[in-house]
Amino acid sequence: MRAIWKGAISFGLVNIPISLFPATRREELKFHLLRKSDLSPVNYKRVAAADGKEVPWDEIVKGYEHEKGRFVVLQDEDFARVDIEATQTVDITDFVALAQVDPMYFYKPYFMEPAKGGEKSYILLHNVLEETEKIGIAKVVIKTRQYLAAVKAESRGLILELMHFAEELIDPAELKIPKADVGKKELQMARTLVDGMTSDWEPDRYKDDYREKLEQIIEEKIEHPTARPKGAPAPRKPTKVIDLVSVLQRSIDHAATTRRKAAKKPAPKSPRKKAA
Repeated sequence: MRAIWKGAISFGLVNIPISLFPATRREELKFHLLRKSDLSPVNYKRVAAADGKEVPWDEIVKGYEHEKGRFVVLQDEDFARVDIEATQTVDITDFVALAQVDPMYFYKPYFMEPAKGGEKSYILLHNVLEETEKIGIAKVVIKTRQYLAAVKAESRGLILELMHFAEELIDPAELKIPKADVGKKELQMARTLVDGMTSDWEPDRYKDDYREKLEQIIEEKIEHPTARPKGAPAPRKPTKVIDLVSVLQRSIDHAATTRRKAAKKPAPKSPRKKAA
């Protein structure tokens, strides 16, 4: 795997050389726009809204709409004036308790690998973060953009996880979240349902059902291009909850039945290779 960024973690006078690697991967299925009559690819054109004429790249500028229909144009030198110096450093400014940080702030993790000569300092930082249950809050420039980030200690090593700035999160006070009292019987039945559905965390059990089904449909159309498509299943309609106790009881019974059936099933076979 190729590193996407090389630099150092810095806090106080400590400097740890590291390389950054993606910790997640999501490959979307790519589709092309085609003309229906002959499947000729359809290209995009840059067309001006005023007269419908195509605009060449050398005549395109960047503008910010400060009022409806009114723009201010920014040149390359304007963007250069706000460029943040790319120091190639994960500059930790604070250490905070992980429990104090709302999980909604975190959104994209990266693995951090120590470079030669930084192994001991890397392990030292990992161990102290793990023991204190704290994270380092830092700012880092990747390519040309500055990010807020957290340095975390995970079992696999140090993780750099990009974070949202506070102004990027929506205030939940804008939502109409009800405040309703529930009875002791309902609460106990809900606990029973949760207990009955509780299992150990096994991430491999959870698959992207939509992608797998779409790949299956693509394979079928490649093998049988003239076959008529099957009708889509009818969407499930939400039911009105009238008697919460009876709904909870049915849910408890259903969860127990599902678990019994799952326990009788043989181990799943390895999935076949999907078509490219």
